[in-house]
Amino acid sequence: MPADSLFIDSLAIIAGFALLIWSADRFIFGAAAVARNINISPLIIGLTIVGFGTSAPEMMVASFASIDGSPAMAIGNAIGSNIANIALVLGTAALIMPLNVHSRILKKELPLLIVAMLLALVLLIDGVLSFTDGLLLFGALILVMWWITHQALIERNHDVLEDEFEDEIPTGIPMPKAIFWLVGGLFLLIASSKLLVWGAVNIATAMGVSELLIGLTIIAIGTSLPELAATIAGALKNEHDIAIGNIVCSNLFNTLGVLAIPGLLAPAPLVEGIMERDIPIVFTLTITLFIMAYGFRGAGRINRIEGSILLSAFCAYQILLYFTVIK
Repeated sequence: MPADSLFIDSLAIIAGFALLIWSADRFIFGAAAVARNINISPLIIGLTIVGFGTSAPEMMVASFASIDGSPAMAIGNAIGSNIANIALVLGTAALIMPLNVHSRILKKELPLLIVAMLLALVLLIDGVLSFTDGLLLFGALILVMWWITHQALIERNHDVLEDEFEDEIPTGIPMPKAIFWLVGGLFLLIASSKLLVWGAVNIATAMGVSELLIGLTIIAIGTSLPELAATIAGALKNEHDIAIGNIVCSNLFNTLGVLAIPGLLAPAPLVEGIMERDIPIVFTLTITLFIMAYGFRGAGRINRIEGSILLSAFCAYQILLYFTVIK
């Protein structure tokens, strides 16, 4: 691969990530401010708009990867992001500050995440992500969003997440400014996602690395950086339920929304390794998160020892992928 081409493609990936992360933050800020201005509950905003926004990078990248004929990269992004969110993001945050779970809504979302993973497993077990699979996953996402909104209305003023989101949702933002960042953030999300996918596909093609592995590693980790920043910030501010809730919501959207996109836009057989290696790992990590965070006899808690286990699992997975590449 010519050095100048490698430099340009690498620069596209770096610039794409930087712009993607910043534009996702601006998009969430604008959307949350608009919702706040029309008097939507902070709990609903946090569980739906913010939850959706943290997965917006993955959705945009999956869309452009699928349109460009790289559905394996889109699938790898969805699965790899879930692995990074649980093992890397929560593992790192728990090492910094043990995380406690008190929210009743969050305790209901944890088993829902397992159900979502089971649905994905059932649909993918035939080795194909079809258009019908995409429709079913997207339909399940709509049902989950309805359920989350319904729970937020029931638990409004009664769940600890309400107070935590109250402090985080922007207030007093003029509507024109809120709309500007909503629209501008979305536009920049689209542009940065296109740039990122372009550079990643070029490098994967030139270096002979599978698009699946690029999606599972570089892109998955990069698109999980907003979750990493938000989760660590939540932990340091003692907003533990937001810290874990961001990951649970993000993984729900990744499993049902991001994974649906390649099925809807570029149905194709699954490439080797997804069902044999990646799906079992993400499913095991999801079960592990449930056991650690649910709290069967009171508040859930992810302590530092459990955080180190999660982080070690992420490192072991990256080593496994490395030996997959060089074999």
